[in-house]
Amino acid sequence: MTRRRILTAALVAAVPLLIVAWWLGSPLFLDKTVNETLPLSANAAVPADMTREEAERMMAEAAAMDDVPMDEAMPAAMEPEVIKRGAFRDADDFHKGSGTAAIYKLDDGSHLLRFEDFRVTNGPDLRVLLSPAPDVPNRDVLEEVGYIELDKLKGNIGSQNYPIPASVDVGDQMTVIIYCKPFHVLFSVAVLAAVDA
Repeated sequence: MTRRRILTAALVAAVPLLIVAWWLGSPLFLDKTVNETLPLSANAAVPADMTREEAERMMAEAAAMDDVPMDEAMPAAMEPEVIKRGAFRDADDFHKGSGTAAIYKLDDGSHLLRFEDFRVTNGPDLRVLLSPAPDVPNRDVLEEVGYIELDKLKGNIGSQNYPIPASVDVGDQMTVIIYCKPFHVLFSVAVLAAVDA
């Protein structure tokens, strides 16, 4: 009878440990791909019966129609403007990253951080951070200089968008960091440089 209780107690204790081990370890074996388009405007109204991607595709198709004569010229929509750009690099031999990060100014004046051709080693609870540091080689520099957390990383592969709050001065932000929150580990870093107009 005592042996049965010991086995039951061991199984009850093992279940939470297995759940935590899966949460921590599974991202190393699983990839999540996200492919978002660059929005024309972050605050544009989208009809309730369609997605933002469908609305943007419809707008692009309408803009491409040039066989309909018009008396009045349509106002040109402003293309999103790249303000800063940088390439992701590996944080160390195990935590690897590639692709580009860019801060865009949209036609409504809002700003957006966009990753393109992005790939990073997956991990538990990865976050997207912006920092005013000219480079962030390690956690100590990140904690010393400070950062703004934009959001959880949507996927470790693919193109994706992260709105930047209006309260953030994008001119001060110099580095993008992919950061593992539970373990305080840098996974990848992109140093941003101003793009000449």
